[in-house]
Amino acid sequence: MKRVLALAAAACLFTLAACDSAPPAGSAGAPGSSPSVAAASLPAPKSQPVGCTPDHPLRVGLVTINLQALFFNQINSAAQAMADQHGVQLQIISGNDDSVTQANAVDNLVASHVDAIIVDAVDTEGIKPALRAAHAAGIPVVAVDAVVDDPAVDTQVGTANADGGAQVGQVLLSESGGKGEVGIVGALNSTIQLERQKGFTDKVTAGGMTVGTVVDGKNVQEDAQTAAENLLTGNPTLPYVYATGEPALIGLAAAVRSQGAQDRVKVVGWDLSDPAVDGLKAGWITAVVQQDSFEFGYRSMAAAIDLSCHNPVPRQNPVDIHIVTPQNVGDYTVYLGK
Repeated sequence: MKRVLALAAAACLFTLAACDSAPPAGSAGAPGSSPSVAAASLPAPKSQPVGCTPDHPLRVGLVTINLQALFFNQINSAAQAMADQHGVQLQIISGNDDSVTQANAVDNLVASHVDAIIVDAVDTEGIKPALRAAHAAGIPVVAVDAVVDDPAVDTQVGTANADGGAQVGQVLLSESGGKGEVGIVGALNSTIQLERQKGFTDKVTAGGMTVGTVVDGKNVQEDAQTAAENLLTGNPTLPYVYATGEPALIGLAAAVRSQGAQDRVKVVGWDLSDPAVDGLKAGWITAVVQQDSFEFGYRSMAAAIDLSCHNPVPRQNPVDIHIVTPQNVGDYTVYLGK
C-alpha cells in the first residue's frame, strides 16, 4: 500500500494565524493544539487511505463547530492520529459555534493553499460560498457530521441525523405507549440538531405523542442548562424530554438533578458524556443516540488524504449509530475514554 511520506521528526504543525480563534470556556484545547485524547487510547480505524508520495507534506485544515463538546474533540483526535500516521500536517480550527467564524476560517485556509479542507458546518447553507471558493481554487472539501448539499463538497462523512432522531423517537414511543407530552432542548442555530429534532418530532407525533415546549440551548452547556431549567419549571408535570445534542443533554441532565426531577422525568437524547452515563445507570435517561465519533475523524482524514492524492473517494461515507440504553451502556464507555 502506498503511503504519504512521513514528516521529518522536527517538523511542526503549520500555522494559520488569521484563522485561529480562542475556544469557548470549558473547551478541551486551543485550535491547532494536539487533541486531548491520546492516540494510544483510540479504537483502531476501520479502513485506511490509499495515499500517495507527494512532493511536499500534505496540509489539511479541519474547521470544527467548537472545542467544548467531547464529540468534536473525539473527531479531532482521530483525525489527528491518522494525520500523524500518514505524515500529514493538520490544523484544527474552532468555529466557536459561529457560521461567520467558520466561513472566515475556510477562506483563510484557501488563501494559504492547503491540500484539503474538512468542515463540520454550523450552518450548512451559510458555509456554501466559502466551500465553493475552495472548490474553485481546486481544493477538495470533506463535509463531516453536518450534511452540506452542494457540488463543492467532494464527499460527505456522517450520520443520517433525521433517522437517528426517528430511532430514538421509536424507543420513546415503546416506553410511553404512544401517550404523553415531550419537551425538547434543542439548538436552533444548528442545522444538524434541527434535523434530529424533525426526525424525532415526526416519529413521536405520528405515534400519538404530543410535542410541547421547545427551548433553545444554543449548543452551549450553560445555556442548555438554563433553558432546560426553565422548561422543567414552566412544565412541572412534563413526563418526557428530548435533547438533540451533547451540550443539550449535559445541560438537561444538570437541570433534572438540580430540580430533583429524576423520579418524574424520562429523558432521551444524543451523545454520551459522564452525566449521560450516570443518568442511564440511574434509569431516568432511557436512551442515547451514540455516533462513532472516532470513525468520523478517521474517515474524514482518510478522504482528505485520498482526495489530495487524486484517488477516487465515494460521495457518501455513512457512519453507523448506536442506541445506548441502561442495559448496554457498559459496552460504549470507550467513547468516554474508559
